[in-house]
Amino acid sequence: MGTSTTTLNWLSGKRFIGIDSTNHSVVLSSRDEGIGVKPSDMLLLALAACTAVDVVEILAKKRMPLTSLDIVTSGEQDADPPWTFRKIHMKFCLSGASLTGKAVEQAILLSEEKYCSVAATIRGVAEITTEFEIIKEGD
Repeated sequence: MGTSTTTLNWLSGKRFIGIDSTNHSVVLSSRDEGIGVKPSDMLLLALAACTAVDVVEILAKKRMPLTSLDIVTSGEQDADPPWTFRKIHMKFCLSGASLTGKAVEQAILLSEEKYCSVAATIRGVAEITTEFEIIKEGD
């Protein structure tokens, strides 16, 4: 079993610096601080980034390299604390000269069901749905 260690340093108020296991950092804060990423949004970004890494790699192995990839992730949370995410939807917008719908769909599915640790962690609590759009080159 692998281990990953992160560090969170308090700056002031409700602002923090998060440092990952490879010494990269990000500013986090509450909504009312107006600076930094909200921790709950960080979860959505983590899911998108985890999936994106897999999708890029899977499509490259299929000799279908991407020229662009954007993922818009939205989450529905409970109205009361702890505001648990119940539904998360990811929309992938991709472009690449040789992309096919079948290959993109397979790459997203493999990531979500087999490779992405964030999706595997969230899956038991929130329903994750996806859609994708292949953007033609030059559009």
